[in-house]
Amino acid sequence: MKRVITYGTFDLIHYGHINLLERAKKMGDYLIVGLSTNQFNEEKNKKCYFSFEERKRLLEAIRYVDLVIPEECWEQKRSDIEMYHVDTFVMGDDWSGKFDDLKDICDVVYLSRTPEVPQQR
Repeated sequence: MKRVITYGTFDLIHYGHINLLERAKKMGDYLIVGLSTNQFNEEKNKKCYFSFEERKRLLEAIRYVDLVIPEECWEQKRSDIEMYHVDTFVMGDDWSGKFDDLKDICDVVYLSRTPEVPQQR
């Protein structure tokens, strides 16, 4: 089974998020989403409309998503990849190059953004 992982806040889910999740799922058989926790978002000075639990429920309702895990810090990506035996790490290309250090343990892919959706970082 080929496992894929991606990370994000996924607050106010929109077409661009669905497009990313669909494209990520097509790269494997099992898609894991690392969802940033409320506390981690606060540390990044990022405010969310929905709570972690609400965002998690929304993601779990999307057919492309197999598992949602909490993302509590930047540094956990490597341990998540190892723990869940991930083959491919996927992010939007607005993060291009930022996670290349993970290439020693999995494939790293940066997907192009959905053109009609503005960046929300």
